[in-house]
Amino acid sequence: MSTPPPTLVGRLRALREQGMRGYLDARRGRLLTGGLGRVPAVVVVILVWTVFQILDPSFLSPRNLSNLSVDIVGTGLIATGLVFVLLLGEIDLSVGALSGFTAALFAVLNVHHGMPEALAVLLAIAAGCAVGAVHGVVIAKLGVASFAVTLAAALGWSGMLSIVLGGSGTVIFDDEGFVATLTRHYFGHPAAAYGLAALVTGIYFLAAHQRSRYHRASGAAFSSIGAIAARTAALGLIAFAGAAVLNQYRGLPLALLIFLSIVAGLDYVLRRTSYGRTVYAQGGNAEAARRAGLHVVAVQISVFMVSGTMAALGGLFLASRTSTVGAVSPTLVLLVNAVAAAVIGGTSLFGGCGRTWSALLGILVIQSVASGMALLGLRGAIQITITAGILVIAVITDSLSRRPRLPLRSDVRA
Repeated sequence: MSTPPPTLVGRLRALREQGMRGYLDARRGRLLTGGLGRVPAVVVVILVWTVFQILDPSFLSPRNLSNLSVDIVGTGLIATGLVFVLLLGEIDLSVGALSGFTAALFAVLNVHHGMPEALAVLLAIAAGCAVGAVHGVVIAKLGVASFAVTLAAALGWSGMLSIVLGGSGTVIFDDEGFVATLTRHYFGHPAAAYGLAALVTGIYFLAAHQRSRYHRASGAAFSSIGAIAARTAALGLIAFAGAAVLNQYRGLPLALLIFLSIVAGLDYVLRRTSYGRTVYAQGGNAEAARRAGLHVVAVQISVFMVSGTMAALGGLFLASRTSTVGAVSPTLVLLVNAVAAAVIGGTSLFGGCGRTWSALLGILVIQSVASGMALLGLRGAIQITITAGILVIAVITDSLSRRPRLPLRSDVRA
């Protein structure tokens, strides 16, 4: 009886177990079969940074990179919430307007009604979560398309923003209060940034090593210690280089620390919990997930709750930069940037593929373009045009990678 030929996935797994060279061959094999993941976003970041550094040598200065690390947080948080929705193949077009509304709700409660900042923040975030739940119920229970529901919601929350702010149209809150501190506080001691770099590197190595041991014991594909060490060294190099740059200016920004903690925490939820596995399963094939007895409706509602919560949190960080909330806010631009960040970073519009780190990479691309444009004194319209072009390329790449591919010649001959 002849032995069946190994599948492509089987060969890639075998290569990974052969050490660092095998791991690199496996990664190359995945790229050739359409699994681009976050590679395009990394390439674009390198390209954007190189071009703007050539045009303006101050682009990669510690001051500009430190400001960039804070500028990415507000929109990046909104994009992180959108990743959950996109993983199900859905869309939430209300996040831009909702972030403005919840920020306005916080400002009005705090300034006009004298509510303590901490309580006003909690109520604003709770409002974002509740709104997301309402959106999710309409979509999941009534079967209305998410595009239609959230588009209508975007118009509605834009109107509510003006109503909440009232005749003044703008509310200015305490520029030394809790919310303002979110984007203005820095941990100036060098140990803070270097300690975070060491912590991130150490946790990554321990988690990867533990995962490899578990996979090996269960007979599944596992990474060799050489591959783990190489990935850890690459991560450590980036982390410590970033810490060194931040310490040359004002130190580790509180906003960046919060952003990285949230992204890492939600990544753990998606990749290491039964809930996260259900999200991926449902995004890959909703009907199969339903037949398997998964709580499809509950999961669908929950991702919109996450999206609403992150939109509210992102809105607070955006307001923190200026200590003001205005009725005229660029909600459309904010929405486009948030969706673009998630997609450019590697989250598929077709569902079932993506990670929260996609939002970080994507917003880094978008905000790097904005920062470079500002240094060159160019209009914001040019930045929007460039962002739109990058988004189109990302969508086309995602679509092409989803097309069924012809089998390899070796598989055909076998």
